Amino acid sequence: MKRVLGAIASFAVVAGVTSTAWAQDTIILGVSVPLSGTAASWGIGTDWASQQAAKHINEAGGIKVGGKAYKVEVRSVDNKYTAGDGMKTAETLISRDNVKIFTQSVGTAPVKAIQALTERENVLLFTSAWGRSVKGPNFPMTFTVINTPDEVLAPIYATVKQRHPEAKTVLLLNPNDASGQDTAKDAVKYWGQAGIKVLDSLFFERSTTEFQPIVTKIGAQKPDILDLGGTPPANAGTVLKELEVQGWKGVKIIGAGTGSDVLVRTGGAAANGTYMGLAADFDGPTATEVQRKLNAGAKEVLKESLNVIQMGGYDGVMAAKAGIEAANSLDTKKIAEVLPKTVFETSYGKSAFGSKDVYGTPQQLLIPIVVTQIQDGKTVEVVRILPEELKKRLGQ
Repeated sequence: MKRVLGAIASFAVVAGVTSTAWAQDTIILGVSVPLSGTAASWGIGTDWASQQAAKHINEAGGIKVGGKAYKVEVRSVDNKYTAGDGMKTAETLISRDNVKIFTQSVGTAPVKAIQALTERENVLLFTSAWGRSVKGPNFPMTFTVINTPDEVLAPIYATVKQRHPEAKTVLLLNPNDASGQDTAKDAVKYWGQAGIKVLDSLFFERSTTEFQPIVTKIGAQKPDILDLGGTPPANAGTVLKELEVQGWKGVKIIGAGTGSDVLVRTGGAAANGTYMGLAADFDGPTATEVQRKLNAGAKEVLKESLNVIQMGGYDGVMAAKAGIEAANSLDTKKIAEVLPKTVFETSYGKSAFGSKDVYGTPQQLLIPIVVTQIQDGKTVEVVRILPEELKKRLGQ
């Protein structure tokens, strides 16, 4: 981690810095992610992918607006996956660097804290926060760049039910914060729609390092399915490994599961068979050329594959570029108004913001819904669904 953060710091020195977001023909973009703690892998990969998007834009001539070409610089801060640090670091970027656009922010708790500031100050906020509570007409400056429960849970639960018709009960485990509570609420709703009985919904503190008492409680209830929801991969692997020791052999699912690397590293063979809703095989045949190239670079630098959350860092930067150029303005309110009408290039290919019928405003990035499973330690795609709204927008 020290090596990766050092590389990030070196990039910032080489790229140069400016005192304000639009100064010296440079647009400074903020990224608020966990760079320490159990969710650090999400944040470090997100920063790296964001830097690659900035590099791509700069090498192509920058962002064109008002007859000028602006270079892009990304500055990432550690929100430690908490509301307090999310607010503190966001305040720093906005007040010190005059940042007007956050191209990625991770964690419902820190994002909800950040929103109190960004919405008031008309700062654009792109996010991968899973909670529905960060969306809607009350948040016109917020846009989500990855799939969230309303996109992911119904398909992944349907897939599990189809593949395991004998399973009748599920137990939920999530972090005890805004992210986990929102995830658990949605899980209860969608498991009910799938006809699966929820035995219990348990929570753990982010600071938890000893999971044996929780695992014992899970095992005692003998659920057919364990849904780890928004549990970070390091924690999830620990839980699965301990469950295997205790002899539980049910169906494993992580709705917000983002990939096999960290999960397998902590869970070992116990991670095999786990279904995930936010993972993707960015080396596979359905990945785009951009995604394969980014993933190859990540494996070389970060020593692990990118996941969907991290790829959202790249797509947030590309969305900001598209919005600025479509509005032909650096006025963030104008950018927010034009974004839902704009089709633009992402790592997945052409996409757009939509889902007004779900959230009341078109602020959800329309990208493929991918259900994967860990098989022999690798992420394998099981089902891929392209949103109908995106098909219509693209004329397909």
